[in-house]
Amino acid sequence: MKELELRHEYKHHINYFDYLAMRKRLQAITKQDENVGESGTYLIRSLYFDNYQDKALREKLDGINKREKFRIRYYNDDLTYIKLEKKSKIYGLCNKQSVTIAKDECEKIIKGDLEWMAASERALLVELYAKMKYQQLRPKTIVEYTREPYIYKPGNVRITFDSKVRTGIGSTNFFDVHTPTIIANEENIIILEVKYDHFLPEIIENCVQLKDRRTSAFSKYVACRTYG
Repeated sequence: MKELELRHEYKHHINYFDYLAMRKRLQAITKQDENVGESGTYLIRSLYFDNYQDKALREKLDGINKREKFRIRYYNDDLTYIKLEKKSKIYGLCNKQSVTIAKDECEKIIKGDLEWMAASERALLVELYAKMKYQQLRPKTIVEYTREPYIYKPGNVRITFDSKVRTGIGSTNFFDVHTPTIIANEENIIILEVKYDHFLPEIIENCVQLKDRRTSAFSKYVACRTYG
């Protein structure tokens, strides 16, 4: 079995003035993700899975050291590129596995048409099939937000600012951009995420360092489930 590639990840809640100062420092030494538009951001819409016991939600709230969650996501309302992802947390380190899926495949999964997944050559689809069958995972809620990403190659560092986190409450109408959503976090709060492999370069650490800020356990999924 292939060993999981684990990365460090930490999050902070920051205010708008922290964001402006930090962004100015980062723009001097990093590059933006090539997928951003003219605004320097992109829109992410995800559909998260959970079971009737809210396994993923409860494990996050209880701080379980080994946990995972599945989601399907696309960017900037572009339905030609959709990803199925599994994000795992293992004793504070993170791993993300992903595979592309077609829109019609996604629609089948949402409707509960699952048997075709068992014969797939994409291992992640087969794993989701098994967990939908035996753990009763089902599409649970839509999570949507705006992301501003920066990249620094040494250390494979990725710094993102996430804002305007919205929830579709209990809706799984994933492809309808007109699905009603509501704000799921304080409007002026921005979520800073820093991800890296084995080390965080000092120059980046200095850029994202904030006095009197503690690492946060903020989860966009948990915030959105609070509303439904």
